[in-house]
Amino acid sequence: MSSIYIFAVVVLLLLAVGGLYVGVSNDAVNFLNSAIGSKAAPKRVILTVASIGIVIGALTSSGMMEVARSGVYYPEFFTFHEVMILFLGVMFANVILLDVFNSLGLPTSTTVALVFGLLGSAIAVSITKEPIIGADGNPETLINSGKALAMIAAILLSVVLAFITGTVLMFLSRLLFTFRYHKQLRRWGALWCGVAFTIIVYFALIKGLKSSGLAVDLVSYINEHTALCLAIVFAASSLLMFVLQLLKVNIMKVTILAGTFSLALAFAGNDLVNFIGVPLAGLDSWRIAEATGNPDMLMGALNEPVKADTLFLVIAGAIMIFTLWTSKKTQNVSDTELSLSSTQDDGAEKFGSSAFSRAIVRVAVGCSRWFEDHTPKRMRAAVSRRFEAPSATELGADYGQYDLIRAAVNLTAGSMLIIIGTSLQLPLSTTYVTFMVAMGSSLADKAWGRESAVYRITGVITVVAGWFLTGFAAFLMALVLTLLLHWGGVAAIIILSILCVYMILPKRSKKNKEEAEGVKVNLVEADNEVLGSAIVEVCQTMQTTTDIYAQTITATLKEDRKALRSLVRQSNDLFYAARERKYAMLPTLHKFHEENYIDTGHYYVQVVDYISEMCKALVHITRPCFEHIDNNHRGMSEEQVEDLTSINNSVSELYTRINDMLQSNDFTNIDLVLAMRDDLFDLIAQAIKNQLRRIQNNSTSTKASMLYLTILNETKTMVLQSRNLLKSQKYFMEAQKSENSAL
Repeated sequence: MSSIYIFAVVVLLLLAVGGLYVGVSNDAVNFLNSAIGSKAAPKRVILTVASIGIVIGALTSSGMMEVARSGVYYPEFFTFHEVMILFLGVMFANVILLDVFNSLGLPTSTTVALVFGLLGSAIAVSITKEPIIGADGNPETLINSGKALAMIAAILLSVVLAFITGTVLMFLSRLLFTFRYHKQLRRWGALWCGVAFTIIVYFALIKGLKSSGLAVDLVSYINEHTALCLAIVFAASSLLMFVLQLLKVNIMKVTILAGTFSLALAFAGNDLVNFIGVPLAGLDSWRIAEATGNPDMLMGALNEPVKADTLFLVIAGAIMIFTLWTSKKTQNVSDTELSLSSTQDDGAEKFGSSAFSRAIVRVAVGCSRWFEDHTPKRMRAAVSRRFEAPSATELGADYGQYDLIRAAVNLTAGSMLIIIGTSLQLPLSTTYVTFMVAMGSSLADKAWGRESAVYRITGVITVVAGWFLTGFAAFLMALVLTLLLHWGGVAAIIILSILCVYMILPKRSKKNKEEAEGVKVNLVEADNEVLGSAIVEVCQTMQTTTDIYAQTITATLKEDRKALRSLVRQSNDLFYAARERKYAMLPTLHKFHEENYIDTGHYYVQVVDYISEMCKALVHITRPCFEHIDNNHRGMSEEQVEDLTSINNSVSELYTRINDMLQSNDFTNIDLVLAMRDDLFDLIAQAIKNQLRRIQNNSTSTKASMLYLTILNETKTMVLQSRNLLKSQKYFMEAQKSENSAL
């Protein structure tokens, strides 16, 4: 047996580790977000509960391993060499695809990636094979296309059904408990949590034990006596919740942690095949072929039932837990769902607006008004009272993105739908179900208000589009990579292996390193996060503005079109960052202490506004300069070059002084900056007079004159805003110091 196959098996096992890392980073949101979003417990407690569920789920896993071996294609028609190429193509495509989605912060389905990846790789291998003629004289069907069609149908069904279910259950739950649910919870909480706990426990038993192949008799008994089992579990759960409630235990948090454990168990017990099923199938294929020494043997043996090695399951579970605790991309993906379902409307949205989302909101607003007009006033008022959200003061600082009621609904509805899908043998995606349930409950809970609905609908559309893109991308990427492996041989295997390892390994780009280092500032007295962040933001923006302005003037005088294009891009990025800072202003203001909130907040608002105006003026300098050179207009005359060079030197000197003050937090020489600004304005005024004389004497072109005057006027505006920024920053720092002293 050639050593290349041993190398391929090693690569598959390494990719299994990488697949677990990127897969858990994506799928962790399925069982973490409800507990994290509601702050049901400290994060380490939530992760511990989920880790226990993963351990148990991993040890009881194996029932779905056949999907990777024979679920999408017929292995009896493929040789050992062909299935190894097929498995490598699937794993390379999966690792690359999931890493890209995780980096973008978009949750996607590892199940879809696996099935469509297998389909794409199988088709790629089939293309390279000679047709196999059956006993009836017709070509044999090599691909089990029915699996792919069933997956697509299940995806479409789960997306719509999960959203509707989450909406309806959340509406009914909120109607029963309201946002101030503590009083109602004492009355109905034990029964309500009993229902939720029953569904969660039943889900864990059916989804976990059934996929494991263990406790077959117990699973069979539950299936035969479902109503009786549910009644017993409900009675026991309700009684347990009632007792815990008497003991002053928060039964909502118990229910949420139980749901987190249940989903984590089912995730590890069932979805583990998405990460290690293909590599283990490759290992089994190598063992089968190694026994015969024939790489051209057909792999019909893969149709036989499989029981995964316990050692591999333990290792896989350990890797999943390690990823759960350490992966930053897990938090990135989690933030997407939490930002779309949060009740907090602070103006900072992760997604933008789109024409489609605006149209949906307009239709929804119209329907809402129609129902209001055709609903009895008393009924409308009664329902509205049930949905009156508490104020920020009532919620307190420890309130999460949503409350415990919605977290329990998310877990219960998700578990219930997956139970139904499992009983109907539908290959539902846990990612799709849990995400769309969370979105439906957010809508019913009025988390999507008029101020945020457009942006959140855009976010949901983006995520859903990414799901459907997953299937197409996994299919296409696996097909292309498998063909490359077939034609490229050993060289292609090595190159793709290096690429995947590079994507999996933690890396820190030079840009991120520079951003982390930031501007060296004196933070001795910056004893809180807001103050330190404000100093760094202002210093970075001022330093960048100084560099862009100086380079723009130099590039314009040299007619350097390439440099100007880059400077326009940089100034645009700076301006958009300043605009985003304005949108994020309200969350920052909430961090100020109440004792000095008005004065401190007032100066911070001024600082943010002056930064935005300064960046806008810079854009109005860089864009005309680039357009002038890009259109091949005549450059500046010698007199204009001399005047602009003098002004550029003065601006650089002034900005150097301002930057030194900002970085050192020493504003004792602020009057010197004022004097330098006045001298610069005099210089600009003289330059404008000189240009007017040149225009009168027709000694300069019209285009050059317009650009010259634009630069002078916008420079004056930029410097004026910079001076105002320095002044407001001084007052802001003084207000913060006064506040800290009082505390």
